[in-house]
Formats: sequence, structure tokens, C-alpha cells
Amino acid sequence: DISKDIGKSCEKYGFFIIKDHNLKISTIKDVRNLSREFFNLPIENKMKYHQVGGAGQRGYTPFGIEKAVNSLSPDQKEFWHHGRSNWQEKYINKVPSNENVGEIECFDKTLNDLFKDLDFLGKKILSYISIYLGLKSDWFDQKINQGNSILRLIHYPPNDKKNDGLRASPHEDINLVTLLLGTQQEGLEILDQNDNWIPIKTNSDIIVCNVGDMLERLTNKKLISTTHKVVNPKNALKNNSRYSMPFFIHLNPDFFIETISSCVDDNNPNIFPKGINADDFLNERLKEIKLT
Repeated sequence: DISKDIGKSCEKYGFFIIKDHNLKISTIKDVRNLSREFFNLPIENKMKYHQVGGAGQRGYTPFGIEKAVNSLSPDQKEFWHHGRSNWQEKYINKVPSNENVGEIECFDKTLNDLFKDLDFLGKKILSYISIYLGLKSDWFDQKINQGNSILRLIHYPPNDKKNDGLRASPHEDINLVTLLLGTQQEGLEILDQNDNWIPIKTNSDIIVCNVGDMLERLTNKKLISTTHKVVNPKNALKNNSRYSMPFFIHLNPDFFIETISSCVDDNNPNIFPKGINADDFLNERLKEIKLT
């Protein structure tokens, strides 16, 4: 039943919401507090952790860099990326290293703990999706166990009328599945199949999940990667900083993305006959959003 619920929602909306997920709310709150503490540091401190030429894949990325495809203005946000710390030897030289913030005690360790929990939860969610697609429940396990997955800490500052951009312009995610840790702040909206923007109401106990472009491609658009955005506050009383924590689940860098056979038949011909390496796909998309 859970598999059907998730699958049907991925087909119709590309989004679903889960609760009773066994993540420690205390750990989520700890990381959110660390996020606020980091983004409150002076800019010269934060820039020490900006990896020049690193495509924003680890450490700090300042305002005015990431720009959604077809957007006229950069997103109004700064963010931090934390990735996997336990790599097999063949991947070590292919992925960037995490940055550890010296000014904040236990920063790296706390993010590592949350990363491991989210990595485990992501594998469980993908097992339900596998069943829905007619695959074995562990189909994704060895395809994501060394994935270049990322925990992103985001700070959207109070809206500045001098800037034209949205907090996050309309976009689709690059990866397999995104897990967005709950926040009580408004702003997230998704585009339905009738081109209506639907606000997503969240709270600190739930996780908002969505299909990314890699999963859409694997499933021949059976599961859809839905356009979404984060709008600026409309109410002056709510024009405060917004903090968000998405976790992007990625395939192993050397996995070859090609359509799953169960998603192709006479009524659904293969839309993506040409496959692509997961790392190449990621790098192509990073160029599109101006991170490289």
C-alpha cells in the first residue's frame, strides 16, 4: 500500500509527503541551529569555505551565483553543501572533499550524522519506488551506495526590493529523489499538470519528497520531475530569513543512466534512447545553472 501511494503520487504530482520517518527531530533541529549559526558568520569567514572552481559541490556558495535555467536573475540565497564522507577508493579522486567549519563546534560531525540517517531513509524510499516499478526492492541499493548525494543548508535572506530574483526560481531537481526536511515557513510551491502553482504546507515533523530528473529519465517519464519554486514573502510581517535543508539523492558517479525496461512498451516508446553517465549528466546540469 505504501509503495502504491508513493508511486501514484510520483506519477500525478512528482511530489509526496512522509511522516513517521524515524529521523530524530532533535538532530534536525541541531543542524538547523548550526545552519543559522554558520550563515550569521561574517562574509569573510564564510568565504574561507568557498571552493573556487568546485562547482558549488562542497562548502559555501555565496549569493548571486546559482541561477535557474531560463531565469533572468540569480536565486536569492546562499548555501552550504555537505557530502558523503565514506568513499570507496575508486571514487576518492572523482569527488570533492567536505569542508569543516572551524568556528563552530561539532559542525562536521553533526552534519555527518544527519547525512547517514537521510542516506538510509532515501534507500528505504527508493525500495518502495522499486516495488512500484516492478523491480526488486533492493534494485537501487548498489546504484546509490556511493552516490554523490548532498545535504544542502540554505539561507534565504529577508526580501530586498533592490533584487528582482525569487528566493528560488522555477526549476526541476537534477538528482533521483529529494528529501526536504520540514520547516514551518511558507514559500515552497509546485506546478501541477494544469499549470497551477500549489503552495505546499509543511511542518517540522514531515519530509517533503520529490522526483528528480535522473529518476524521470530512468522511468521514461512514468514518474515526473515537477517544476517547483520558493517565492518571496508577500506579507511584510513574514519577511524574515528562511532556512531550508534539502537532501539530494544521487546515483553512483559511474552509473550509466538508461531507461528501465519495465517502463517501456508499445504504448510508451522510449523517450530517452541514448543513455548517459550519471557524473556527466550532473556536470551538464551544473553548467546550465551557472555553478560551473
